[in-house]
Amino acid sequence: MPGRKSNTEMHYIKIFDTTLRDGEQSPGNTMNIQEKLRVARQLESLGVDIIEAGFPIASPGDFAAVREIARTVKKCEVAGLARANDKDIDRAWEAIKEAKNPRIHTFISTSDIHLKHQLRKNRDEVLEMAVHAVKRAKKYTPNVEFSAMDATRTDREYLCTVLSAVIDAGAITINIPDTVGYAIPHEFGDLIRYIREHVSTISRATISVHCHNDLGLAVANSLAAVMNGARQVECTINGIGERAGNASMEELVMILRTRRDQLSLDSRIVTKKIYGTSRLITSITGVPVQPNKAIVGANAFAHESGIHQDGLLKDKITYEIMTPESIGISKSTLVIGKHSGSHAFLDRVTELGYKLSKNDLKVVFERFKELADKKKEIYDEDIEAIVTEVSLRAPDKYKLLNMNVMSGTGAIPAATVEMEVDGNVIKDVGFGDGPVDAAFKTIAKITGTKSRLLKYAVNSITGGTDAQGEVTVRLEEDGCVMVGQGSHTDIIMASVLAYVNALNRLEHLKHRSVKGIYQ
Repeated sequence: MPGRKSNTEMHYIKIFDTTLRDGEQSPGNTMNIQEKLRVARQLESLGVDIIEAGFPIASPGDFAAVREIARTVKKCEVAGLARANDKDIDRAWEAIKEAKNPRIHTFISTSDIHLKHQLRKNRDEVLEMAVHAVKRAKKYTPNVEFSAMDATRTDREYLCTVLSAVIDAGAITINIPDTVGYAIPHEFGDLIRYIREHVSTISRATISVHCHNDLGLAVANSLAAVMNGARQVECTINGIGERAGNASMEELVMILRTRRDQLSLDSRIVTKKIYGTSRLITSITGVPVQPNKAIVGANAFAHESGIHQDGLLKDKITYEIMTPESIGISKSTLVIGKHSGSHAFLDRVTELGYKLSKNDLKVVFERFKELADKKKEIYDEDIEAIVTEVSLRAPDKYKLLNMNVMSGTGAIPAATVEMEVDGNVIKDVGFGDGPVDAAFKTIAKITGTKSRLLKYAVNSITGGTDAQGEVTVRLEEDGCVMVGQGSHTDIIMASVLAYVNALNRLEHLKHRSVKGIYQ
């Protein structure tokens, strides 16, 4: 186990990011191909070692996204997930074969619980399937990873038998998932140590771990694993993923970076890009980060206590064990207004972690100027909201042109809406229980959509009576669920923008059927 030694060799942990697979398959986090590509490019820039781009057999959409990522990403490995059967493995290879460094990640359950109730197979049958899958994948690429799903509830002797067999079959990475988040740190660390001691060929493979957060221990378990010899960690941005999520990449990376003195471990992540990456995921999925979340939460570097403030003014080290700059947060708030030029605006957008095309920058800057005429001060959150609305939206099938609402005491709420639908301009009027309801019903009539509103949330992006309102809606149609966001100083307009955004994103999702694959 690494200890505190001044001359101890530094070991680097491989970061296997599964935001686009395990993270994306969780409720509310579905992304279209363009959004997945944007995330993949950001992960590449962030410095992850492996991107698990998706589960190619799940749907044509997932296959296409994995293939495009494989074609685009050059600086890190691209993995495709496959169950332990020929069809899955062949499909995964078709999706990733154009990658500069492709990896096939195949898996099968090994716990008696899963064998009995899910697979309905005995141990010998599963062992044979695991070996066959690795050999099949090995025909395509030497870079094969095998996962023993539900490893933490698997009989240890049988687990080691399976791991020995798949290493002999050619797996160069063996993954030990805590699939249901059942383990506790000392137990999980002991399991990794047991595997190292009882699998004679373990030196031929990298030990990886994939921890879920059902008991809030995913990061702690991952840390226990690397302290006992694991050298790859599977994690996600913001900890998103099935159920309670996965190990949070940013938390694990900053633990390794901050406590190198004790662990002699680190990663190759460019930590200054962590915050921008976190914000990108939040913007695309519409799933907010809790304010008190470690590293990237809004309060992670906020200090209100008078004692803390006094200490910080004297020396930051009194109450900050890492700097906000180290993860990409500016140490001071930049307040800009209508007199700011495009260069200053572009610098701030870049500092916040966004990279815009010339066309998007032009539109975003125009929106910024319009807002600056209405507000006394513009904050970082205002800029991020504009960027999110303009550059992160799905391609538009539906476009809002004009809207007017009527509401008040004694009046029947009504909305007149003019939209462009597939290039055709349509105008209609509708009524509802309030101005927002009237607008939504009118838009549904114009677009011919029959979505059901699952969530409607309003947040003030900044303080003050002239603050922008940010609206998040979640729509469901034919079993497909999608999040939409909109921001505006007029809350009704923000609501309509969010609704139209969700409809556009639903258009790309509703024909896509993704199977939930648990690991």
